[in-house]
Amino acid sequence: MTIVPTRTDTAAAAPAGKGVGPLLRAWRERRRVSQLELALRADSSARHISFVETGRSRPSEEMVLRLAEHLDVPVRERNSLLLAAGYAPHYPETPLDDPALDALREGLERLIRGYEPYPALVVDATYTVVAANRGITMLLDGVPESLLQPPLNAMRLTLHPEGMAPRIRNLGEWRGHLLAQMERQIALDRSEPLRALYEEVSAYPVPESVDEGDELAGSVPYFALPMRIEHDGRVLSFVSSISTFNTPMDVTVSELAIETFLPADPATAKYLNESGG
Repeated sequence: MTIVPTRTDTAAAAPAGKGVGPLLRAWRERRRVSQLELALRADSSARHISFVETGRSRPSEEMVLRLAEHLDVPVRERNSLLLAAGYAPHYPETPLDDPALDALREGLERLIRGYEPYPALVVDATYTVVAANRGITMLLDGVPESLLQPPLNAMRLTLHPEGMAPRIRNLGEWRGHLLAQMERQIALDRSEPLRALYEEVSAYPVPESVDEGDELAGSVPYFALPMRIEHDGRVLSFVSSISTFNTPMDVTVSELAIETFLPADPATAKYLNESGG
């Protein structure tokens, strides 16, 4: 369950051949916000926003950060915007094993440990697992050692034909949910590593589906799409929840997410509580 530091780039680089104006315009269009609407949010004018986007006006550092905030630009990309405008990065990128993040690591470990016997893990922006509790080992039952070599990746473990995929009874639904989740992230964030991961896992051959044979799935009124997975001769059902940090001020912290798996039916809750995970 120890936090595993992931490899990150400690220095952001300004996008080649682009000033801050075209980048801001791209983010505004991605968020489907008009120049006037953005100006009203940022206490500016549509004329000034237009001048910034066309390069006729150089925005102040404060204005770049303000616009980025109102466009909900990821923290890593805010540094790129600042560099493109000729300013230094505003947000540090602290390695996860840095002593400055001791309290964060301890808090995360305490949080997911306290969630046992239910599964919980912490992933970064490309779904690399940086921490997991004992409940996760149950989900990985039967996964070959070759897929369990660090760094672990949650999407690969779930969708690989030798990973969890063959044991997921509603694989078609769950695979569709995960791929759609990644597609939404790619549409909102400029992340080539995430896009590469999506291309990889979406191309995995799909094991023979058992969706139609999952006759018990329709007998339980689930309140969210469950992952129904075989374990030790029974089928366990989980719904997942993802949490992130509120207003992060560090690139590393901004890209961490805590995923917890809640029993989706009484039988699963009973089994986990009796077996201790």
